[in-house]
Amino acid sequence: MRTEEAQKLQDVSDRYSPFPRQRQFHESRAKYRLFGGAAGPGKTKALLWEAIYQARLVPGSDSLLLRRTFPELESSLLAYFRRDIPRSMYRKYNESKHIVTWKNGSTTRFGHCRNENDVYQYQGAEFLFIGLDELTHFTYKQWQFLTSRNRCPVKGSIACMAGATNPGNIGHAWVKALWIDRKLAPGHESDGSYNASDYDFIPARLEDNWIYAKDAEYRRTLEALPEHLRRAFLEGDWNVFAGQYFDVFDVGRHTARPEEVRLEPWWPRWISIDWGFNHPSAVYWHCAVPGVQSSVELSVRSSAQPGIPPGAQSDSNTGHPERSEGPQSQSARRSYGASGFHHSPVTSHQSRIVTYREFVQNALSPRMLAQAIAERSGRERITEVFLSPDAFAHRTSEASIAEQLGEILTINGLPRPAAADDDRIGGWQLMYQLLESDAWLITDNCGKLIDSLPLLVRDATRVEDIHKADGDDAADAARYGLVSGVRLAGVTAQPARFGGSTAPRAGQPPPQNSGVSTPRFVTGMPLGEQIARQVSATDPTSQAIHYQRLEAEARKQFKPKKLPRRGW
Repeated sequence: MRTEEAQKLQDVSDRYSPFPRQRQFHESRAKYRLFGGAAGPGKTKALLWEAIYQARLVPGSDSLLLRRTFPELESSLLAYFRRDIPRSMYRKYNESKHIVTWKNGSTTRFGHCRNENDVYQYQGAEFLFIGLDELTHFTYKQWQFLTSRNRCPVKGSIACMAGATNPGNIGHAWVKALWIDRKLAPGHESDGSYNASDYDFIPARLEDNWIYAKDAEYRRTLEALPEHLRRAFLEGDWNVFAGQYFDVFDVGRHTARPEEVRLEPWWPRWISIDWGFNHPSAVYWHCAVPGVQSSVELSVRSSAQPGIPPGAQSDSNTGHPERSEGPQSQSARRSYGASGFHHSPVTSHQSRIVTYREFVQNALSPRMLAQAIAERSGRERITEVFLSPDAFAHRTSEASIAEQLGEILTINGLPRPAAADDDRIGGWQLMYQLLESDAWLITDNCGKLIDSLPLLVRDATRVEDIHKADGDDAADAARYGLVSGVRLAGVTAQPARFGGSTAPRAGQPPPQNSGVSTPRFVTGMPLGEQIARQVSATDPTSQAIHYQRLEAEARKQFKPKKLPRRGW
């Protein structure tokens, strides 16, 4: 270690004594470092102190610490800063901008990038150090852009970046590729710009933090998690999420705050239920939203509220700041115009489905569950209720679960449950297509669903299906609602990339009426070989979707033509 680097550690030794793994992280000379894996080794604290080290090492430099959303930033990095960093260590702290100025003139900014385009608020900035807490919450596009901001004009300085994270979530695949598998991120294999020596992974587990290592209660909490989460958070296993199904899902793109979405009372609404008792029952409310000519609005709230720093928004339920938005993100956020959903020629009638309410709870009898649904539905006009098919079976002499639910629902003016379509493979593929097409929006109050989607992985033996695991109840309930309710919305998913400025994913067929000729098939050549030649996608999910479409097109083309009737 260089003398000045050793000094930066020594200067704050009375405030921060790193564990051995944290010290290994600080001493790494790699341009891009990744720290963590399991839960509890002090990842966030190490990231905060690394930013402080860098600021003290290079006077007049700027550094940046990020979380994906403002509430996450508030409860982690900012909480650590306010708790652990004494006022005597810095010159001033701007509470509204979340910028600390150190005594040598360096600054550290605390920020967040909820939506993918929010990274552009840092366009033109130069940061000696950029740290991303829970790196797998970010997209590869966000990471790529931020690397272009990682530079410092101070002579002799060495710019670097670092991430701290657990396995899982939307960025799992690209983070695992760069640091664990030592290769380019999926979909960028032909880039040729990857240099493995720039990337250093410092693994750490619960045992590396002597405080939590002795906390038996915390360990029991981790051990009680569903298997895939236990392996990820307790063991730091990066292979547990290999084969992530919904790799297209992005929080900033596919979610919105409930108050940002105006749902008119006359638009079709329906409910989907995955019944459970020991396992949770999961219930979702959906609404079919017409296209851009409708009066749907996503209000972009720009005025600060009392007690909230300028640029931060208040959650109507909690009163906590939600996020701040720079000029760039305000104009590009979620690609929505000021007057409604963004125009995207990806669904029939330009319509889309909004999943706007969630109720997940176990140990409720069917009648109790039905009453809870009725109370949450209020006076909304619900068109249909779709229920998991197994709830219609008579397990005892008593009425079936569906009949018990229906008894209470009808008393409260709601429809009797109908059996949901349980085509798992077709349902998952439809959900994937709707996400890819921007035809499905989920409001933030559906937290269980939003958390579960990035964690779903393909089944090892049936790659078109999703591996069944604890915690997938929310996704199953949503699948029932989308597959069974798609006819109410008049939605047909088609890839969003066609008709836009972005090139389509290889292997995806064109949408209807796109002006692109449909696939052609010839006789005398095996149909399977013809289809294989037209599929260039490498992702198993995209392959399966494309194969199904081409097979349907072939059946239609080769369907025997009816002979014309002869006139007499």
